[in-house]
Amino acid sequence: MAPDNLLGEFLKARRARVTPSDRDVALSGRRRVAGLRRDELARLAGISEPYLTRLEQGVDRHPSAQVVRALARALELDADTAAHLGSLAAPEAGQPVETEVAEDVHQLLNAWTDSPAYVRNRRFDVLAANKAARALASMYEPGRNLAREVFLSPEVRELLPDWPLIAEQTVAALRAEADLRDPATADLVAELTTSPDFLRLWARHDARPSRDELKRFAHPIVGELSLRRQALTVGGAEDQVIIVYQAAPGSPSADALARLLTDGS
Repeated sequence: MAPDNLLGEFLKARRARVTPSDRDVALSGRRRVAGLRRDELARLAGISEPYLTRLEQGVDRHPSAQVVRALARALELDADTAAHLGSLAAPEAGQPVETEVAEDVHQLLNAWTDSPAYVRNRRFDVLAANKAARALASMYEPGRNLAREVFLSPEVRELLPDWPLIAEQTVAALRAEADLRDPATADLVAELTTSPDFLRLWARHDARPSRDELKRFAHPIVGELSLRRQALTVGGAEDQVIIVYQAAPGSPSADALARLLTDGS
């Protein structure tokens, strides 16, 4: 699946999500669209309707930073989604997605014997993982793709008690972090659209990078674990991030994780 009119699709989808009454838009005549009409968004953003039409149809794909800011305000985008809009409007970068992990990063992962840790790229491919991460979940095996695992693996749905929330976060993070103009990423998205859940969430065009949070696992061997997720940047590899899971000292989750690493790995 090749990316096509990413900017136009975003603008149309987000325009449909804005309630006219929320923007003090006077309702007149019969409305045939959800949300704002094209002329209403153009007026709120201070641009011409023909120009907005060209943006939505993909005739013009690189509006100025001033126009991007005006559209973000008119669509009431948060900071993360506004940044995503800016990336869609920027000229194509064409940077390849990194798939090789430096040896010192491998050594760092393996030094964390008590904490599950892995490296992923912005396409959510798992590039490396320590023994603890592989014991925690098979989805962290190198070569797996986390988005594919979340939406296409029944085992992962059972593993994550908060799966609906995780699904929303995964889709929003994939939009915010991945380069959708990368052919392999576009192919991944096409594969994921076979999941009705992914298709529904993808159509929302939400964009939020992954953040540190508490994540729950229903492990088949040791039961429930609540682990703090932390993301660390990899020096010299902007495309990669290290994810580390830690349990609160002395907590039931710490005991369960210790049993898993002793007996279940």
